Amino acid sequence: MNPRITLVGAGSATFGLGTIGDIINNKALEGSTIVLHDIDSGALDRIANISKQYIQEKGFPYKLEATLSRDEALQDADFIIISIEVGDRFALWEQDWQIPLKYGIKQVYGENGGPGGIFHALRIIPPVLDICEDIQNICPEALIINFSNPMTKIVHAVRTRYPDLNFVGLCHEVASLVEHLPKLLNVPFSDLSIRAGGLNHCSILVEATYRDSGKDAYPDILEKGPDYFLTAPASFNHIGERSLFLEILRRFQVLPITTDSHIGEYIQWAWDVADHDGIRLFYDTYKKSMLSRKGLPIELLEHGMDEKEYWRVVPIIAGILTDSGHEELAVNIPNDGFIDALPRNQIVEVPAVIDRNGIHGIKLDPYPPAFAGLLKNQVAVHDQLTEAVLTGSKQAVLQTLLVDPVVDRIQSLEEMLDTMLALQKPYLDYVK
Repeated sequence: MNPRITLVGAGSATFGLGTIGDIINNKALEGSTIVLHDIDSGALDRIANISKQYIQEKGFPYKLEATLSRDEALQDADFIIISIEVGDRFALWEQDWQIPLKYGIKQVYGENGGPGGIFHALRIIPPVLDICEDIQNICPEALIINFSNPMTKIVHAVRTRYPDLNFVGLCHEVASLVEHLPKLLNVPFSDLSIRAGGLNHCSILVEATYRDSGKDAYPDILEKGPDYFLTAPASFNHIGERSLFLEILRRFQVLPITTDSHIGEYIQWAWDVADHDGIRLFYDTYKKSMLSRKGLPIELLEHGMDEKEYWRVVPIIAGILTDSGHEELAVNIPNDGFIDALPRNQIVEVPAVIDRNGIHGIKLDPYPPAFAGLLKNQVAVHDQLTEAVLTGSKQAVLQTLLVDPVVDRIQSLEEMLDTMLALQKPYLDYVK
């Protein structure tokens, strides 16, 4: 089979060039047609021209097409990878983060959870649903893999509106375990068997075993973890961003897979203990890094999204095509009993087996009950937010804010909502 792999949002230098790099460096995908689609003609032309020249110079056996037409891009697609944003990503992100703070809502970040995550979702879910409507009409059997955030909220809305689409989410946060556990336990990662799960960006290590002896590795993690993570580097910001992380490790006796900025968005008491200076440093460094990567096209094509293979979309596609039967550490899929504590209409991040029939989630049993209580706090947020997006109801948006555990006040909440709707009117005009 020579599949057609469509990249929606391919004008992004990091996503477009990086994913192309991953594809052309995987021999299992040789002969594939890579279809690039974006609504920005200048960005699309740039990515297409760089990629075509590189593929031709290297003699790689791939065909590359580019089109501004979504209908054309989706024709006969076997795999569709979505990574989109709307508007000025960082300017809007900063509004999501800072405006609620001005109204007294203590959110530690503003991308995926809390009020900031709600407004982010309100902007991005409608265009993702438009894409999925076209997929439903043109290539309903395709596997759709979403990179965009807020991951859980997007996948929940899509699977509610289009329950028959094969739509999954993919995030690389679990790679922190691949990086840190070998150093913490002083063994190669290949000598460990691990499983993690929860909600995207609010996930924990559930089990860890030494392969050679079958011994439970979690007691060693709990013993050595506090000292190790006090000095271990975190993404983009050297040491910081682990104050909340360490409180969860100590009080819940579980290891988070991500740091304060992400997991703190979902926890109502995070403000009291999170490393706010570390979070700001993370954001500033991440922003600078993302903007600077636009100038590294050849490196992205040579190495892909990440040369350590933390971005797993291409290995998943290859695993389906080759019937690999391998296990992936994390996918975001409907909760078909994988975490008993959560309803089945929720989207959970769990391990999965990949074979010719697709992606098959793995049950996490038992799931730590106390931490599951934190996950349950998000159920009403996801359900109510999807209702708000599908109806465009301002009242439903306000209710979504009121059921979010991070929102601890009602005074001025409607004023804050009106401020955000006015600031982001080009993207939220459907909310009435």
